[in-house]
Amino acid sequence: MTAFAERLKHASIWWYAFGYFACYWPYSALTKAVTRGYIVDETIPGAAVLPLSVGASVLGMFAFITLMGWWHHATSFELAGKRLPRPTKWTLLSGVCTSLIIGTTTLAYTFDGISIVFAMLLMRGGVLIMSPVIDSITGRHVRWFSWSGLVFSMAALIVAFSEEGGYNMKVLAAVDIGIYLASYFIRLQLMSRLAKSDDRDTTIRYFVEEQLVASPLLFIILVGLAIFKIGEFGELQAQGFALITHPAAIYIIGLGILSQGTGIFGGLILLGREENAYCVPVNRASSILAGVLASTTLAILFAAMGATMPSGHQLAGAGLVITAILFLSIPPLLENRR
Repeated sequence: MTAFAERLKHASIWWYAFGYFACYWPYSALTKAVTRGYIVDETIPGAAVLPLSVGASVLGMFAFITLMGWWHHATSFELAGKRLPRPTKWTLLSGVCTSLIIGTTTLAYTFDGISIVFAMLLMRGGVLIMSPVIDSITGRHVRWFSWSGLVFSMAALIVAFSEEGGYNMKVLAAVDIGIYLASYFIRLQLMSRLAKSDDRDTTIRYFVEEQLVASPLLFIILVGLAIFKIGEFGELQAQGFALITHPAAIYIIGLGILSQGTGIFGGLILLGREENAYCVPVNRASSILAGVLASTTLAILFAAMGATMPSGHQLAGAGLVITAILFLSIPPLLENRR
């Protein structure tokens, strides 16, 4: 294992949060820009973006784990005299949930009438609400500053929903977000029971096995849909694979690699040994701030094409998220200093 890999393995949760933020900002902006036709003079259906982006995510995942030298942490089996990594039944289930999270997250930023920030607050807020419930189910103690960060993060969601027109969602968007939240409910419980501990080798093993399933499974599903053209979604997948020669292909591949970066750093945040009511707000707050900056970036670069700045409600929600970050970061630092 390289010195960098060893440092990353034992890094602070806030370094993971920075990596998550640094990937999520361009990822969410690029997704919206590609599907709305800001970059190339053509709108591309959100579902058609998935094949190339997920394929890039698969390559990014294998490259990252290989460079880090983390394959040996995974459970393995022997085939033709070689030891190969494999998931257990529980990391397989967690990987399936993560696969659904990857797909629904990308789709959520492509629906008409829903801004990046609003979709992000909706998805992140739902996971925030369930985090102390999962802590209770799995027997974890929730510290006072975690409750404070949770309250401010939930307040950000309420502010976003109070905006006029905030409930104007299509059925498909609601189903997409519902699948996202259900997948997180299962995934966080598995993480809490099997991987959130002081033993970093156990944590990394869970991470590698989950990643081994997540993006490859989604890619296989998309290939199957494209081959058999199952329904309208299958037709869009076939179109998506054909985009490899499209001028937007390089941008779609880029957002896929950035998506994998969010999956890597986001997963490492959630696998922290702290309670979910601490780790989840750190994760959610990083992405919400990234979403605000993504919307602002698009508004600056593509104002002439209809991109707009985040609304006052959304900026107020982001301000509450910053307050949550202060509650989550300063008290633990003071505790460590004492």
